[in-house]
Amino acid sequence: MPFESFLPYKLNGKDLHQLIIGGVTPRPIALVSSISKNGIANLAPYSFFNAISSKPPILAFAISRGPESRPNKDTLINLESNPECVINIVDDKIARQMSLCSVAYQYEASEFKKAGLTELCSDLITPPRVKESPVQFECTVKDILELGKRSESANLVLCDVVKIHINKEVMTTDKPRIDPWSLRAVGRLGRSYYVSVEGDNIFEMYQPVSPDCIGFDGLPASVRHSPVLTGSELATLASCCLLPDKNAVLSFCKRENITNDLALEECHLLAKRFLSDNNKQDALICVMIPEAQE
Repeated sequence: MPFESFLPYKLNGKDLHQLIIGGVTPRPIALVSSISKNGIANLAPYSFFNAISSKPPILAFAISRGPESRPNKDTLINLESNPECVINIVDDKIARQMSLCSVAYQYEASEFKKAGLTELCSDLITPPRVKESPVQFECTVKDILELGKRSESANLVLCDVVKIHINKEVMTTDKPRIDPWSLRAVGRLGRSYYVSVEGDNIFEMYQPVSPDCIGFDGLPASVRHSPVLTGSELATLASCCLLPDKNAVLSFCKRENITNDLALEECHLLAKRFLSDNNKQDALICVMIPEAQE
């Protein structure tokens, strides 16, 4: 696979920025509400954002510096005078309104009014929540780390979560969990592109953390160099905890009415079929059929 390589210090700021945001995707979006010293609510989206820790619960987002004429964003000015904010999660229902909040309005203009979003009083802090957001984190600012003084630099804001609000419509009924199909969160890609997390975009990939996992190197060479199985399919087989023995393979063949003298490629095609049905255990047995013939 051919690569084109870049040294960051040889790129201009715009090109470097686009390569980073185009490569690190999708990024969750923090729609951050803060409040000015005069009590005006501000709302701004930040996609250099993520969860850092769950105990203690800490979220972080980065505020890029603006041009020399206005280097500090309104959010940063507000947080320095009142170190509290609400991090509101963006779903596909408010994505377009979120983008309106990125406009460089005059300081103390209310993005809530500009974007047609509704202020909802927080319980423990001063800045309001976004009523339309499905998940809202009330936060106090733990620290603000200056990462540079150039216009392309940023300030990293570390936030302690003090209260969480979740719309019941996006929660599961059995446990306090969020259902990703109901949440329909929006992520940021490069340039002006976004992605909505919904439908077939969501897939489950459970991986036990047991050290007994077979791993690629535990698969026979004939399996690792399969002519038909992809790297992802091999990784699924490698995620199993135990290779089946000869008796298990022969018992499987009898149960499924499969002759145990199948050619290697036929066995791997059969395994591919089981993998498509999310049956990795039987798929693993299929690729071991040639091994049982020896």
